[in-house]
Amino acid sequence: MKVIFLKDVKGQGKKGQVKELSEGYVRNFLLPQGLAKLASDGNLKTLEVQNASEQKRKEKEKEDAETLAKKMEEMTVVIKTKAGEGGRLFGAITSKQIGEALAAQGIKIDKRKIELEDPIRTLGVTQVVVKLHPEVKAKLSVQASEE
Repeated sequence: MKVIFLKDVKGQGKKGQVKELSEGYVRNFLLPQGLAKLASDGNLKTLEVQNASEQKRKEKEKEDAETLAKKMEEMTVVIKTKAGEGGRLFGAITSKQIGEALAAQGIKIDKRKIELEDPIRTLGVTQVVVKLHPEVKAKLSVQASEE
């Protein structure tokens, strides 16, 4: 019996997958649990439409991320902080502070997407990688300046 999985079922299939399974398993477990539906012509058409719209949504997300990446590569985020002799900072600039500075400029990015290996500890401009999408990364210039 052919079914379309509505949710991931361990050992059987993933959401949206069409698979041939035994009739007893389908009727006694998958259908009552709401984990799958029968693969009729109408249901298969609906699945195709859902997959097409999901694909479009993913492409739109990637385009938006690429646009934002271009915008971010042109801008410089200035963070004012206290510094001592030789350009060493008191404390450090973290990804949280960079995220807050971006939010002040109208770009909302989660601090976990800012790939900062070590906190910035010196004055000057530092290139920071920001992961906007699984396939799109942007380089952002962060300038640490003295208060």
